[in-house]
Formats: sequence, C-alpha cells, structure tokens
Amino acid sequence: MSTAKKPVIFCDFDGTITNSDNIVAIMKHFQPAGCEAIMHDIVNGHTSIREGVGAMFALMPSAQKDVIISYVLGQAGIREGFARFLDYVREQDIEFFVTSGGIDFFIDPLLEPFDIPQDHVYCNGANFSGNHIEITWPHTCQEPCTNDCGMCKTTVIRQYPAEQYERILIGDSLTDFEGAKIADLVYSRSHLTLKCQELGVPHVPFETFDEIIKDLKQKQEQGVL
Repeated sequence: MSTAKKPVIFCDFDGTITNSDNIVAIMKHFQPAGCEAIMHDIVNGHTSIREGVGAMFALMPSAQKDVIISYVLGQAGIREGFARFLDYVREQDIEFFVTSGGIDFFIDPLLEPFDIPQDHVYCNGANFSGNHIEITWPHTCQEPCTNDCGMCKTTVIRQYPAEQYERILIGDSLTDFEGAKIADLVYSRSHLTLKCQELGVPHVPFETFDEIIKDLKQKQEQGVL
C-alpha cells in the first residue's frame, strides 16, 4: 500500500459488526413459508441478492415489525472490539463507512450507541405500510456492476478512486465478494475468507476488531499505510 493515498474503510454489518447474520437469523427464527427455497437459490446464485431478499421479506406481515426488531436486538450481539476500532479510526482520521446488504429497521437501532453519521451508513430500507414487508433499494448497482446486489458495495467503493485512496474492505459473506476483488486490503472472516482463498485475493483473516487494529498499527509502523 502507498502512503500517498488516504485510507478509507468499507465495513459490512451482518456477521461482521454483529456476531451473526441478522437476515438469516430472522428467517430461521420466524420461518415464513417458502423462505428456505429462496435462501437456497440466493446461496447457489440462481437468484440475485436483491430479488431474493425482497422475496423473503415479502413473505412476512408488516405487523411483525416490532417483534422482528425486538428479536434482532436481543440476539445480534456486537463483535468484540468494534467500539475500540471506531475510536482508533477516528484517532487516525480514517474515514469509515458501513456498507451493508441488511435493512435499516434493525441496523439503525443496533448502531445507535456508536454515533456513526447517517450518511456513512449504506444499507437497504423497508416499507411497512402494506400488508407485507417491502424492501426498498436506495443504493442499487451502477455500471460496471450488473450483479443486482440490492445495496451495491462496489458502487459505493468506486466513489473513492483507487488512484487517491487505499480502499480497505471488512466483511464475511457473499455480499462482500465483489468488493474484495477491487479493494486494496481485505479483512475477512467466514465465507469471505474461503472465497478469497478460492479466488486468490489477498486477505487478512480476523475474528475480532482488536485483531484488525493490531494489523493496521503494524502496517502503519511499516510505512505501508
């Protein structure tokens, strides 16, 4: 990495900031009829993330909103070291963005204690005015991405040109694969680690944000960040 470039961090939410994937947890807990087949199609690439997530939540009545939020807040859990990591990036004046394929109605309350500016949180929205939950997509794919991501992480990342920024991605799952291909530095866990190994993408595995702090400090000491 080059010291001439300014570092910027793009961090996944579900399974990265939180200990578990909240969309998966919601579907497994409430088990709306038909969700398993849709989830299977997403994982196997037969259905786009946008189409699949929208279809799964459309199976759930809007009246369940408060129950779903209560469930997520009770089970999600924030990954160890996250608050310390935020302190560190603020001390180092590193711009930090949450880039999530999750939904605002559970992301916002979980992030509330951490004082992250709203314009630094990219995620999907939800409309509860109808009988069933409708997911909204304020950050859809822009060229050259055609993956129908829903919340397109590569589109967000490309707003920060590689010529000017050291683009750091932190993530864990299939919504992070495309971003990992264009990032300068990848911190990975779970499925993202396996995919990076498969694709030959350089990555640093982690389990806690304290491990990321340690690695970033080492890179600073070495003059590569």
